[in-house]
Amino acid sequence: MAAGWLRTGGSVAYNASAQSPDKVRSQLIAHGIQVGELEKSGKFSIIDFYTATLGQKSKEKNAVASLKVADMSIFVAKNIMQGAQAPDLLRLTDDHSVLSRFNEEKMWVEYLLTRSVPSVSMTSQIGVRAVMKNVHSDWVYKKLEGAHDGILEFNLEEVGNTSKDVLRIKTMRNAIFDRQWHELKISDNFEVTLQK
Repeated sequence: MAAGWLRTGGSVAYNASAQSPDKVRSQLIAHGIQVGELEKSGKFSIIDFYTATLGQKSKEKNAVASLKVADMSIFVAKNIMQGAQAPDLLRLTDDHSVLSRFNEEKMWVEYLLTRSVPSVSMTSQIGVRAVMKNVHSDWVYKKLEGAHDGILEFNLEEVGNTSKDVLRIKTMRNAIFDRQWHELKISDNFEVTLQK
């Protein structure tokens, strides 16, 4: 997603919590993205959440020191909510479920609803947040689904000895959409495309 957005001339802010910033960079480089140039120009940035999950101090320019929502709320209020309008900015978060390791369920969901979700709207950004299926209570999914304009579901279907990755749009506000599951093709460099 990030590689495709950057190829079209958009900007990407990648919130890395499921993997290290260096892994994110190497994956984009494998897609032919000139990461160094884009970081220098400000078209691509990484906010390192991952290093905090290890209890270490990040060497990244943009990083959170703590995944406690009280600390993160201050970070978002200072660094994101006060930002300029950025309609070409795609803000990707690779795994918000990691917050459940450091916070009570209600606290991290309320943080997303009062800081993370509004910060994207306030700056006219496009936000994509990943949340793991089947690891949180039904309340979490209902609250998060209600706060977002669209929900995409990814799944691995296994039939006999074969498996396939599939995607569908579960909900989408103010748009007509196809609810069917669609197979994804993952190439050797991990580029993902819809099967026709």
